[in-house]
Amino acid sequence: LSAAPTVFAGPRPNDSEEVTKLLSEVKSEAVQLKDDAEDMKSFTRSKQLSWQSHAAKVEQIKKHVNSSGELLAKLHNSKPSASAWQGQAIDRITPILQELAASVSSTIEHLRKNQNRIHTPPYTDYVASTADLATDLSGLISDYVAYGEAKSKSEELGQRLEVPGA
Repeated sequence: LSAAPTVFAGPRPNDSEEVTKLLSEVKSEAVQLKDDAEDMKSFTRSKQLSWQSHAAKVEQIKKHVNSSGELLAKLHNSKPSASAWQGQAIDRITPILQELAASVSSTIEHLRKNQNRIHTPPYTDYVASTADLATDLSGLISDYVAYGEAKSKSEELGQRLEVPGA
């Protein structure tokens, strides 16, 4: 016999509808951000585009990052009601979005100071980093949203089939 007390796992908290909704919204924003970042990356290979085209695209990306940041702030405010996996999603999204914001800021600053150097490093490196981070963020959020949808569907089927423990 063990002298250690037995710990009973309580019922798992249900997924927060608010967090689920916010994750879907930030997913949409992240997908648009990724697409714009990939477009901008292609701009660095085109000698036909002016620095103004780059500036307009990076401004779109900045708006997506800012919108994502606002949604992330709402997610953090809703975290006390989040289930464990939703809290993990929030925790994992945060550093990537912060790094992405820093990359976008560096891109903007470099473009502002070096408008005639849009086809050479370090500008092309900043743009590539932004695209990579945007792709990572979009993939991560999409995976969490897909997990939530699959989990919800599984629980719904378990209840419909009266599966024990569902």
